[in-house]
Amino acid sequence: MTIKPIRSDEDLREAFQRLELIFQAEEGTPEADEMEILVTLIESYENKHYPITPPDPIEAIKFRMDQQGLSPKDLTVFIGSSGRVSEVLNRKRPLSLKMIKRLHEGLHIPYESLLAHLPD
Repeated sequence: MTIKPIRSDEDLREAFQRLELIFQAEEGTPEADEMEILVTLIESYENKHYPITPPDPIEAIKFRMDQQGLSPKDLTVFIGSSGRVSEVLNRKRPLSLKMIKRLHEGLHIPYESLLAHLPD
């Protein structure tokens, strides 16, 4: 087993190729140990070079609406009047902390998504 750091996309490709060969190694074998190390190295490289950022809050709300077949009218319980819902969905009014809490609790939209891209 030769383990080396992943420093480039080429190294990443090679690590994935090796991982494919040993992915179902039997626990307790040197190949299983190598697999665990490769997974850790791959995750580290991908997190550094290809981070996954939370979605835009409005896109997260629209996604949840689509998933649950909700209309803007259904959001009044979480955001306020239909005019306020329209302003939020059209990005003319920012989400308040109260709205964020209600959307999280009522529609189970992660706080990370609702709080993303807020000004400091």
